[in-house]
Amino acid sequence: MPERLRILAIEPYFGGPHADFLEGLRAASRHQLTFLTMPAQRWKWRMHGAAIHLAKEAAGLARNGFDLVFASDFLNLADLKTLAPPEIGRLPAVTYFHENQLSYPLEPGQRRDPQYAFINLTTCLASREVWFNSAFHRDAWHAALRGLLSKMPDFVPEGLVDGLVAKSRIMPPGMNLAPFAAGRARTRGKPPLTILWNHRWEFDKNPEEFFEVLMFLAQEDVPFRLAVVGEATRKWPPVFEKARKRLADRIVRFGYIPDRAAYEEQVRRSDIIVSTAFHEFFGLPVVEAIAAGCFPLMPARLSYPEIIPREWHETFFYQTERELRMKLKSLLRGKGPWDRAFKLSEHVGRYDWANMARQYDDAFERAAQRADT
Repeated sequence: MPERLRILAIEPYFGGPHADFLEGLRAASRHQLTFLTMPAQRWKWRMHGAAIHLAKEAAGLARNGFDLVFASDFLNLADLKTLAPPEIGRLPAVTYFHENQLSYPLEPGQRRDPQYAFINLTTCLASREVWFNSAFHRDAWHAALRGLLSKMPDFVPEGLVDGLVAKSRIMPPGMNLAPFAAGRARTRGKPPLTILWNHRWEFDKNPEEFFEVLMFLAQEDVPFRLAVVGEATRKWPPVFEKARKRLADRIVRFGYIPDRAAYEEQVRRSDIIVSTAFHEFFGLPVVEAIAAGCFPLMPARLSYPEIIPREWHETFFYQTERELRMKLKSLLRGKGPWDRAFKLSEHVGRYDWANMARQYDDAFERAAQRADT
């Protein structure tokens, strides 16, 4: 077995999926991960100032003799490597991009502030390798970056994006799927079925289309139950309140479930997972629901075609809102290839940390130039 690496994992936004990701990785990895984190608050200030604080904190850890820095996209890595002691600053660094600040869609009326994209850019330049959670994410970032650089009036770095492409890797996130997999034992397909919304309550998940479809089906007296969970921001789209009133007699759960075990239980009790998102770099909530045996209906875009094998795209994808309505109506009336959903639930088990940890460990060793020969 290769010698254990000592990895300094730096996360300025340690909460939610970012925290779950690192904690799952540390528990499953054969290497030794030491965390250097800050609470998941005020993301803009984290991107501007976290490196100053974390460089000072890193100085107290330098004596540990780390082999590699593993950072996230919320860190200004270039600043940290400059401000940290040489024992940290000179280490090879890998940055994991859960998201980026350039290729996500903006809410109506918003203007993009390019300074955060340039923080992401200099972080990429300061990294030995840059890991993205999907090929869709990688390609969207590089395409948007080319567009941003084309606006520079002069001194545009030649070949910069091509250099970043060369050191980019696709590393789907590992997940703890065992609690969800227990839901496969449920027999599904008999009405009334429960539709699950476990995405963030934000505009980029396109809740307007989701609830419009459900209200249309409710008017046609199609039987279904509804669980609306997922993390809610302080100000969510008005359609959620509209749906709470219009679909009140069908709702079995409405609101964020902070307790992880209770959330897992609700996912296991659900039957169908629907996504209408027009922004999704990976889709953790969808994978969780699929692992539990839910039948997914997803738009044929974003990162979803990477998650679902091509031979099942016709079954689980839709192209238009009308097609979503028709497929969902058929499922809710007891018609549908539920055996394929079961097979798909087994397929997404590949993302469990039990399977992903070795991929990460091997990649860490390559990045640190410590792989066995």
